[in-house]
Amino acid sequence: MTEAERDEELVRRFRAGEAEAFTRLVERHQQRVFRLCLRVLSDREAAADVAQDTFITVLRKLDGFRGDAAFTTWLHRVAVNACYDELRRRRRRPALHVVDDEGRDHEPGPTIDDRAEEVAGTLDAAAALATVAEEFRTAVVLADVQDLPYDEIARILDVPVGTVKSRVHRGRLALADALGISDDHREPDARSAASEQEP
Repeated sequence: MTEAERDEELVRRFRAGEAEAFTRLVERHQQRVFRLCLRVLSDREAAADVAQDTFITVLRKLDGFRGDAAFTTWLHRVAVNACYDELRRRRRRPALHVVDDEGRDHEPGPTIDDRAEEVAGTLDAAAALATVAEEFRTAVVLADVQDLPYDEIARILDVPVGTVKSRVHRGRLALADALGISDDHREPDARSAASEQEP
């Protein structure tokens, strides 16, 4: 019996009233969901919270799981959506106020984009990944970290396979740039695709 079939069996048993079946699903997939959230959000605490939120959502919506796709595909989609929700919440949070030595409250000035680490080439992969645009980062994480095939990523993200390929390619290029990897070290197809995009 394949893992997908075992997942489907656990879903069936949970729907039949066996609570332990859901616990087994969580145990089986919690590390993978956490790693996905961590790579998308680049924050361990937020990733742990979002992974927990993912399983709460799965618990609430498991009766609606139709089985049109594998359980893991559906689970990844719930996790990605939970990550996107967290990223949207971050953008809506108000900026912090700074209180100076005299107790006066004032707005901090604009942040200075310190790219010294990138220039020096010491930025680690996780930090570099965090600099990649959200839609490309998610595609790269699903393809290169979770090792999912493009057709499954397309189902998770609800986009065509061609869009997935484009996002993965552009995400890899952005990641290489963030890591300070020159064009000479990239794969030949990545260099040619990058040069085709230049005006």
